[in-house]
Amino acid sequence: MPQVNWSNWTEIAIAIGLNLLAAVILWFVGRWLIRLACRLVDDQLARRKVDPTIVRYVNSFLSVSLTIVLIVAILGYFGVETTTFAAAIAAAGVAIGMAWSGLLSNFAAGAFLVVLRPFKVGDFITAGGVTGTVRHIGLFVTAIDTPDNVLNQVGNNKIFSDTIQNFSANPYRRVELKAQLAAAADVPAARRLLTERLKEIHNVLPDPAPDVEILEFTPMGPVLAVRPYCHNEHYWQVYFDGNRAIVEALAGFPRPDQAMAVHQR
Repeated sequence: MPQVNWSNWTEIAIAIGLNLLAAVILWFVGRWLIRLACRLVDDQLARRKVDPTIVRYVNSFLSVSLTIVLIVAILGYFGVETTTFAAAIAAAGVAIGMAWSGLLSNFAAGAFLVVLRPFKVGDFITAGGVTGTVRHIGLFVTAIDTPDNVLNQVGNNKIFSDTIQNFSANPYRRVELKAQLAAAADVPAARRLLTERLKEIHNVLPDPAPDVEILEFTPMGPVLAVRPYCHNEHYWQVYFDGNRAIVEALAGFPRPDQAMAVHQR
């Protein structure tokens, strides 16, 4: 019965263990260097007052690219032919690109969003069926926080191919409110009273002045369109204060109850 040379097996096991340990050390050191490089780039871009949208996009792209380089370097340390590996990556990239065309379209759309800048980080928008504040624009998805504080990850291609409403682009926006009056109510008096009351609300802009006009007629009576203007960050405060002002201003007017007159012959 042949004898097993345990010394050779021990040397092989030690060599494999040392290589694995070296690979782990290289990985953690490399990741630390990548984070350091990304942080230095972020600091330089911040000093140059580059838009936060571009900063986050560059950070994501740099981190992914350097991580791929790190993996290739570790494989080269183990003696894997990197040129062959690079060719394999290219071939795999073509295959993955054909299979994951949607992912690549999200990547391309993200680049266009950064270059064309229909919105930036911190803007309040409606895009891809989601309304909220833009947290960041990533390589493939854009993170949007809705007003109820829910994070939504929306594909960049879905955003770029759909209508984008940017509520922060213009210096002010209009608040849409309605006031139902009774059929017997004094409409001119209600309009004057509401117009003066809206001017007293905090953060309502004097120019353009608030609009109070007859919007439509219902069986209960005329409906007034109450439209104050404010900056985007004050929208909800003006919205709720405006509704409160409508209730308080019209407290002395007839109650708008729905009624139906039946005439019998």
